[in-house]
Amino acid sequence: MMDKTFESGPLEEKWYAAWEEAGCFAADPDAEGEPYSIVIPPPNVTGKLHIGHALNNSIQDVLIRWRRMSGDNAVWIPGTDHAGIATQSVVERKLREEGKNRREMGREAFVERVWEWKEEYGGTIIRQLRRMGCSCDWSRERFTMDEGLSEAVKEVFIRLYEDCLVYRGNYIINWSPALQTALSDDEVEYEEVNGKLYHIRYPIEGADGEHIVVATTRPETLMGDVAVAVNPRDARYESLKGKNVILPVIGRALPVIEDDYVDPEFGTGIVKITPAHDPNDFDMGQRHDLTPINVMHPDGTMNEGAGPYEGMDRFECRKKLLADLEEQGLIEKIEDHVHQVGHCYRSGCVIEPRLSLQWFVKMKPLAERAKKVVKDGEIEFVPERWTKVYMNWMDNIRDWCISRQLWWGHRIPVYYCDSTGEMWVSRETPTESPSGATDIRQDEDVLDTWFSSWLWPFSVHGWPQETPALKTWYPSATLSTAPDIIFFWVARMVMAGTIFLDEVPFKTVYLHGIVRDKQGRKQSKSLGNAMDPLTVIDEYSADALRFSLITLNATGQDVKIGETDFEMGRNYCTKIWNAARFMEMQGESTGEIQPDLLSADDRHLLLRLHQTIVKVNQHLEAYRFNDYSHELYSFIWHDYCDWYVEYAKEPLQGDSAERKAHTLAVMHQVFSTSLKLLHPLMPFLTEELWSAMGYGGEGDFLMKSAWPETFSKEQREAWALTEENMTFVDAKRDLIRVARQLRSDYQLKPSQMIDYVVRPTDSELEAKLQEEILSMNRFVRGTITLDADYQASGAAPALVSKAGNVFMPVEGLIDIEAEVERLNKQLKELEGHINRAHGRLNNENFISKAPADVIEQQRAQQQGLIEKADKIRLLLKSLQG
Repeated sequence: MMDKTFESGPLEEKWYAAWEEAGCFAADPDAEGEPYSIVIPPPNVTGKLHIGHALNNSIQDVLIRWRRMSGDNAVWIPGTDHAGIATQSVVERKLREEGKNRREMGREAFVERVWEWKEEYGGTIIRQLRRMGCSCDWSRERFTMDEGLSEAVKEVFIRLYEDCLVYRGNYIINWSPALQTALSDDEVEYEEVNGKLYHIRYPIEGADGEHIVVATTRPETLMGDVAVAVNPRDARYESLKGKNVILPVIGRALPVIEDDYVDPEFGTGIVKITPAHDPNDFDMGQRHDLTPINVMHPDGTMNEGAGPYEGMDRFECRKKLLADLEEQGLIEKIEDHVHQVGHCYRSGCVIEPRLSLQWFVKMKPLAERAKKVVKDGEIEFVPERWTKVYMNWMDNIRDWCISRQLWWGHRIPVYYCDSTGEMWVSRETPTESPSGATDIRQDEDVLDTWFSSWLWPFSVHGWPQETPALKTWYPSATLSTAPDIIFFWVARMVMAGTIFLDEVPFKTVYLHGIVRDKQGRKQSKSLGNAMDPLTVIDEYSADALRFSLITLNATGQDVKIGETDFEMGRNYCTKIWNAARFMEMQGESTGEIQPDLLSADDRHLLLRLHQTIVKVNQHLEAYRFNDYSHELYSFIWHDYCDWYVEYAKEPLQGDSAERKAHTLAVMHQVFSTSLKLLHPLMPFLTEELWSAMGYGGEGDFLMKSAWPETFSKEQREAWALTEENMTFVDAKRDLIRVARQLRSDYQLKPSQMIDYVVRPTDSELEAKLQEEILSMNRFVRGTITLDADYQASGAAPALVSKAGNVFMPVEGLIDIEAEVERLNKQLKELEGHINRAHGRLNNENFISKAPADVIEQQRAQQQGLIEKADKIRLLLKSLQG
């Protein structure tokens, strides 16, 4: 006997353990079925489940469970990313708590300590994904620092190096002074800050008392200036051409150069050129053959190039330099200036653009094939608009800085011999240089974390070895991810797949929206609006979490969600649970559906099931996950629970054993099929009900059952599942809905029995309705009389339904005079609210100052009030008729 209430916690734990023990998630590359694979976007090994993970992994699990039930040879490969900076930062923090640091430990001991941390704490998010019900093949779990994946990383680097696509050079990169490493673009978070724009006077050489004014937001880089630049078409500075200016404080002569990059409209139209500390200045310096001067140490303190400011922190230097410039009369003015400033995503420190010797990948040669496969339709983006974004980034792609000044990560397989000056790459750890020298050393840097992630779709299958898994499941079918990593990961995976395997890594890229709070803000700990999916699971259930996220996730749009939204999922679970309990209480169902015993409502339900299967398949094929969810919600909640279960009470409680048995047969066939359709979205509840209702044999899991098929044309004809019947039942239900609405409009108690009169639209419909009259009476809690010639006398409010006009004579039911008085009072109050809303919306001061969404909300409220007032006028008219 099923429990009275649905308790999710014990059921989730029970079924996940049972699935794993039975090997339900395991896949075999030699198994039958069309290959279908998904590789999980590997979360950071330091990470914990957040709401974005919950949405993305719910989507992937829907896909994999659906395809598995459809008979495909489906596999979902899980794994985690070693997260170089994040993981090293976590371990270094722990070391500091112990009074240690990594440099004292040495590289080998530190890396060993990181591995120990990973083994003890690195599986948190994997355990959390299990709690969500993710049906990954855990026997194939991968980690980007696993031996096989590390070999793939080494192989790719060496191939690129040998093809002259990897090079080492001095270029401007994002530098984190706190972590003392280069960062990729995605590791820089830009924040709008209220800064200053400093206008500084640079004396003109040989012209006493004359100066130019340069505007900058970073005066501390002034000591690295090697020139100032003007636009060649800026007539204001014609006299400066060919001259020098004097660098304040330092006294170095700087040439005035001309470059089209200079914007005459920004600042003063003159810019300082600091090639070692600005990417645009670096490019300009190369065009004009200027020698860069680096004025900072890696930790953000000023070096010997900063002259009198050597040893100062960069921001202390700024304060002292400004004070010195002020004292020398070289500050023209200081303006408030709001601008975007890059911060390190991990440490929070302000990023320094810094000239640094790093390893780079030439990206333009790799991008050509990656653009072609998208143009040719080998890869599809859903929604399609992201194709343009992808192509635009590819057209403007820049070389990729792949080296990081860390100890945790894939060590760059480049070796040096200082005595001979040799540099070479090697797949094995060498003991001597190519010339035989033994004083060799390996490059100290590790590779950017993304350098292993871009190989993920094939490295997880054992590449560069030709494994059975690689042959069967590469390329993947679908990649599901958020659009914020389309450049840093998606595009690079396309490049890697097409270059190293000559094949796309996946067929479809589904880009879901970002999960935001109700105000539209991205969820974050700093804002205090971050929602913990595990807390949601504890309170509402994993199924409620999954259902609510998917239902609210319109294709390609961001998801605005608050905690109360998960009540929708919990209520849905309860509704389905109660429907199952109701059936269980009616006894077992052993009968089959018989065409001659099918009622109009039976046929309506079966045809709706057929239509639902068709639409569910269409939605899943098109990645319209919220439409899939809405379709099932509408069918199970409304068609099945609200209408059919209510209808079934009459035959189930009647005297005919045959009708009861047949009604149960219909109920169980439809319910069991609905559980299959719903299983990918809500796996725990559906598996429990599948077992409790006895739909599977001993050890037969719902998740291993076959995906429902639509009824064939022959089957639909044999059961008379026609559109005509559906139209009739819809009309009958609309009649019931209207009758209930009349009861509600006049606030009649549910216990009151009411006599309705229906004037049908035609005689044929009247005959059909007459056959259903007892069933309809149960629904409306009264008595319906069909009268094609009925003409109301006295107070008889009426509404129009698809089946005809529905009248509710109210004499004897209500005090008509009191009801008229009540409605008039209500109408007067509403008219007052409408007038106030009208005044507010015609107030220019309000309209000019209020946010657009507030104005729209006020207009919607006003419209609602108007509609409610119109309805009351109709009610009054019907009573006073």
